[in-house]
Amino acid sequence: MQFFKSPFLVFGERAVEHLRSMDAKRAAIITDKNMVKFGYADKVKEQLEKAGIKTTIFDEVEPEPSVATVKKGAELIKKVEPDIIIGLGGGSAMDAAKTIRLLYENPELSFEDLQNPLLKVDVGKKTVLVTIPTTSGTGAETTWAMVITNPEERRKLELATLDAVADVAIMDPIFTKGLPPMLTACTGLDALTHAVEAYVSEWASDFTDALALGSIRLIFKYLPDAFKNGSDIVAREHMHNAATMAGLAFGNSQAGLAHSLGHSFGALFKKHHGLSVAIMLPYVVQFNSKVASEKYREIAEAIGERTNSDREGVELLVKRIKELIRKVGVPLSIKELGISREEFEENLDNLVDHAWVDFCTPVNPRDPNEEELRKLFMYIYEGRDVDF
Repeated sequence: MQFFKSPFLVFGERAVEHLRSMDAKRAAIITDKNMVKFGYADKVKEQLEKAGIKTTIFDEVEPEPSVATVKKGAELIKKVEPDIIIGLGGGSAMDAAKTIRLLYENPELSFEDLQNPLLKVDVGKKTVLVTIPTTSGTGAETTWAMVITNPEERRKLELATLDAVADVAIMDPIFTKGLPPMLTACTGLDALTHAVEAYVSEWASDFTDALALGSIRLIFKYLPDAFKNGSDIVAREHMHNAATMAGLAFGNSQAGLAHSLGHSFGALFKKHHGLSVAIMLPYVVQFNSKVASEKYREIAEAIGERTNSDREGVELLVKRIKELIRKVGVPLSIKELGISREEFEENLDNLVDHAWVDFCTPVNPRDPNEEELRKLFMYIYEGRDVDF
């Protein structure tokens, strides 16, 4: 038995106007200071005020939100008692909003409790959760996972429960118009990694496969245009839809080893999540190809490649992924980020340990051992094709 869970989706230009139709008295927007600075929070607040909804803004969410920030947000929400909680921003803001909502409705919960993905949590009695992404990549608007950082331990807490899924997700491309090129690239490649990993996941299904392939096609077609021209609203809308489709795919089938390695690397070296997983992706495809070559061939053919064998399909897919990564200005090895071999090797044990216990590792199509993870990290550091 499998399942598929999704928020109610509202998408396209002017989708944010859906907020006017919501029945509520008080709303709280969980976001970051840039969303306030650039007027995005006001765009949301304006729609709520037109519906007569009083709005409070908590704008202290930082990149890779910390346990302390989430607790502070939960305390504010307790005082405001909103009917609607809105996560506005990238994955960090939406993950914070999802976690804050869970803690608000279930004050007895601990962060340790939320590391059990089988945990059943009671939600919906006090609030409706709305997610509004302002980047096209994380898929956090649709997923049931939340990544919260524990700075003291220099690692990310991977929290998960099906009950964290938003009630409504609003994908309005107006929030991504003018997004800087490098952020467009990193978030877009994050979405690509979600879709590719969802397609080969051990939990993949007919439903997630269809969404993953559709997302991959859109990303290969529209990410270069969105990267080159931040005001291309057509490319922005298709990338926004692609990211949500990828979120629905991996949210219901799970990501894989590129995310395990990326989570570990990003936390230890303080690198953007999308950048981290993108660097890992082509090498993980090569590593997994020993057991998933047929599905990788299907992806290659879905983006227009003509293949004569599974092996050729894998080679062509890796080639196309690397070309796309280069086209949008992202490195193809850890070494290119300016990290010395000495520093990298000093952290290798921690990198392997954290990737080994990551919740994405068990559903990866090829089950790695710790020595293989160590070797894989070193190959990615060097930018070397995986041959084992």
